Amino acid sequence: MPATSPSLPRLAYVTSTYPAASHTFILREVTELEALGFQILPCAVREPAPDNLIGPEEAAAHAKTFYVLNAARKLPTLPRALLAALKQPGRFLKTLGLAVRTTPPGLKGALWQSFYVAEALILARHLRAEGIDHIHNHFGDQSATVSMLTSALSGIPFSYTLHGPNDLYEPYKWRFDEKTARAAFVACISHFARSQVMYFSDPVHWDKLRIVHCGVVPERYDRPRTDHDGTRLLFVGRLTPVKGVRLLLEALTQASAVREDITLDIIGDGEDRAHLEALAAPLGAKVRFLGYRSQEEVAEALSTADVLVLPSFAEGLPVVLMEALAAATPVICSQVAGVAELVEDGRSGFVIPAGDVATLTDRILTLAADPARGAEMGRHGQARVRAEFDIRVEAGRIGRLFAEGPSADLRPVPFGGTETSD
Repeated sequence: MPATSPSLPRLAYVTSTYPAASHTFILREVTELEALGFQILPCAVREPAPDNLIGPEEAAAHAKTFYVLNAARKLPTLPRALLAALKQPGRFLKTLGLAVRTTPPGLKGALWQSFYVAEALILARHLRAEGIDHIHNHFGDQSATVSMLTSALSGIPFSYTLHGPNDLYEPYKWRFDEKTARAAFVACISHFARSQVMYFSDPVHWDKLRIVHCGVVPERYDRPRTDHDGTRLLFVGRLTPVKGVRLLLEALTQASAVREDITLDIIGDGEDRAHLEALAAPLGAKVRFLGYRSQEEVAEALSTADVLVLPSFAEGLPVVLMEALAAATPVICSQVAGVAELVEDGRSGFVIPAGDVATLTDRILTLAADPARGAEMGRHGQARVRAEFDIRVEAGRIGRLFAEGPSADLRPVPFGGTETSD
């Protein structure tokens, strides 16, 4: 790791759970910011389940992360944090007022808000002791509320990255207006995400909204393709209804009636797995459930796949699509949120109407019948990812925001001399 610069702010990176198998993009961003000389303290409300520690990078991140709920289980922690906050009674009372103003409606909302205040008390005391200069939160929901309250208690400025789709389902509950007003800046992962924050915040704060993509290290996925018989489909993601895997299995059933040589590997896990396994049972060996896999194993799986399929009902701007295209693997994905800002329909893959099984089936059969077209799509997508979704460049963009704040550039000029093709 390079020497850190005393002129750069010391950062706390906060989210609900870290590291998480489905949030490798946060880990990559932290790694590249550290390479630029930033000191970063990872923080999370809770520890991940053991099956989320899918590789050595995740294990190393877990070892150095501060977990708020773990600290809260130690009896003296919360009283000490409260006493520390009471040393500045004016700030403490203003924070309580902020918590009351931003409490979601109903008894349940008030109960959860009281938990967020307690978590913020613990986190604020810890971050002051660690000499943190800036708090950055990934996602705009619960953990962003904790970070906003922590900022109010500690006086440490904060910012957040907006992804979607989950936090965008309840924008009034998560008070994007208040969070954006109080944030130093908001990093939006796509133009679509930025437009949603614009809709739910005061125009006076729109100059804080800057676009910073999630990203990948493209060459990590650039490896020799593996020859094989038939067409291998791959799905990578959480096994939850929003990902549309049930539709994928239906499309595979229909496509298999036309071509017998199409198979599907599913990487990931989640609450929908048992139901999906039951649906897939009639397909037999055509479908394999592989569970969570490390970043290296996902890269290897992409090098053997003919098509990455992501038929989600809702997304932000999925990193797995970047990974697939970096591997020169064409994709089939739903037209939702910011997906079209990455995938060009007919050039790097197919973008289909969400929930449309017939079109999904047709696109699978199209690529199965024309491997050369799929290979050309993969090469085009690979060039796009290299130009616009390299995490080293994107980390430089958010690094610029940490070091200098938002400027007139919608896409910040990368910090630290990183180059861009934009």
